[in-house]
Amino acid sequence: MSDTKPLKRAIELQPLSHDHHQGLLLCWKIRTGLKKEVPLERIKSYTDWFFDNHLKPHFELEEKYIFTIFGNDNPLIQQALSEHSRLNDLFNATTDLKENLSLIDKELEAHIRFEERVLFGEIQKEASVEQLAKIKEIHTEEAFVEKDDDAFWL
Repeated sequence: MSDTKPLKRAIELQPLSHDHHQGLLLCWKIRTGLKKEVPLERIKSYTDWFFDNHLKPHFELEEKYIFTIFGNDNPLIQQALSEHSRLNDLFNATTDLKENLSLIDKELEAHIRFEERVLFGEIQKEASVEQLAKIKEIHTEEAFVEKDDDAFWL
């Protein structure tokens, strides 16, 4: 058993981590929908809504305020930006729905784990007090509002 304790997330980054939690729930919803053989169009409709209302604004915030702490030449930032681009392509794909939904599940989960376990830890070690304050200012804690008109995962 590992004695490694999780890194306590800086309070300024916690709202972003809460966004990540909702992203992981999306992955679970996709997996559940696929397992239950829910029509793919229903799952795609939900993932489109989630992407437009939650994930796209989250990516924009990270790219504008978080990733700039290290700059685009940093290998961790390059990886995160590449993953954002790949996920954007997957969410916008309109063919091969089953395969793309499965890839969104796997790749979004891996991306969130990378940001939580690696990137955010490095950012909170390197960010100045002013940079963290700016993050807190532009991304406050908001309650997640679910689109529950078609809860296909239940």
